[in-house]
Amino acid sequence: MSSPIIQLLVLAGIAVFLILRLRDVLGTREGFEKPNAAQPDAANTARKQEFKVIEGGPDSDITDHAEADSDTAKALAAMKTADKTFNVTEFLGGARGAYEMILMGFEAGDLAKIKPFLSSDVYESFASVVGSRESQGLSIKATFIGIRELKLVGAEFDRTTKEGEVSVRFVGELTSVVHDKAGDVVEGNPNEVKRQKDVWTFSRIMGSDNPNWQLVATGG
Repeated sequence: MSSPIIQLLVLAGIAVFLILRLRDVLGTREGFEKPNAAQPDAANTARKQEFKVIEGGPDSDITDHAEADSDTAKALAAMKTADKTFNVTEFLGGARGAYEMILMGFEAGDLAKIKPFLSSDVYESFASVVGSRESQGLSIKATFIGIRELKLVGAEFDRTTKEGEVSVRFVGELTSVVHDKAGDVVEGNPNEVKRQKDVWTFSRIMGSDNPNWQLVATGG
């Protein structure tokens, strides 16, 4: 056997020996393997610990709108427990739209479209005022400008009936003009923006299939 062939066989033997040694030390992997679940890396451990701290802390959806540990905050927390879909921030967004819709419906005397969002007592009160205006031949033309201030001012929850109530203070801006039968202006100025201050209380049975809140009380 020639010398070059002998040298090739020796080198091949050395190569096979090294491959076997490496496989004994590193093991054999084919494709993608998930990390060992029993030994998570430090980054994963840190992320899990951070999540636990956040999860166990105050609910910012409540503390953004009510003082922590106040009666209002406790009522809101109980409402969220009774109804997992309840979100305070989203509720206030809905209240903003409801305020404009209900206020302008009342100003225009069009109560039919807002009746589903009013309790029977509030509806009767609104209807009495609208009826009095109509009997005098008065009509109102109003334009909603916007809401200058919106703030949650209170909340209550009845654990027996699961009825939740949330009170909100609004400061709205609008123009309003009162016309008589002849169409003459008897009150207001179309170019003058006035502020409308209200504290409205909305109510709903938490966890019920009906997602709508009703206006149950009004005040200044």
